[in-house]
Amino acid sequence: MKVGTDGVLLGCLAKAAEGAGGGSPLRILDIGAGTGLVSIMLAQRYPEAQVTGVEVDPEAAGQAAENCSESPFADRLTIVSADIKDYAPTDGAGYDLIVSNPPYFTQSLQCPDGRRNMARHAVGLTLGELAAAAARLLNDGGRVAIILPHDAVPSLAAEADKAGLTLTSKTTIFSTRRKPPRRAVCHFMKKGEKTIDGEPEVKENELTLLNPDGSNTTEYQELAIDFYLDR
Repeated sequence: MKVGTDGVLLGCLAKAAEGAGGGSPLRILDIGAGTGLVSIMLAQRYPEAQVTGVEVDPEAAGQAAENCSESPFADRLTIVSADIKDYAPTDGAGYDLIVSNPPYFTQSLQCPDGRRNMARHAVGLTLGELAAAAARLLNDGGRVAIILPHDAVPSLAAEADKAGLTLTSKTTIFSTRRKPPRRAVCHFMKKGEKTIDGEPEVKENELTLLNPDGSNTTEYQELAIDFYLDR
């Protein structure tokens, strides 16, 4: 699978806690690691963190492991080939930040390539299963960050609620302001937790990627500048 904007956005926007700094997680889990892009980005962002990427497809997991081994953060990156529904860390500890760029074409026609279907369609992991796995593996006080189509947010929020997670923030992502929102990055925490200010409120943010002329907006350039070699 090619590196896509969705992965870059998730790597840039995922936070282990609310606030400008977003916390300093020591343990991070990337569900559906794919190429390893998001895992590598988070290892760069959080220099004290150990990052584990879980990928169900063995061939993709091998590619992710190779990419991680070639990165400057190889000593803090681990790729595991496993189904997240069955995955449990060997040390029994949970995670401070869990991220996922899940399969999202739940109703569209599937292509003949089974591996591509696994990566692009919700054939191996539903939103409910994703939410349940994240809730099971999340440490108290940690956050779950997921990127998905904007119109799928209500379904994800409902499944997260069933799993014991509460929506705390949503960043609505526009390709351009001429079109409806394209994606959203949602953050969740365990139900019953209180923030510094008391009960959590859903914080709404917006991000536009392109100017009318097709160039990247200043806000997107500033967000992702640390991760593009040509910038």
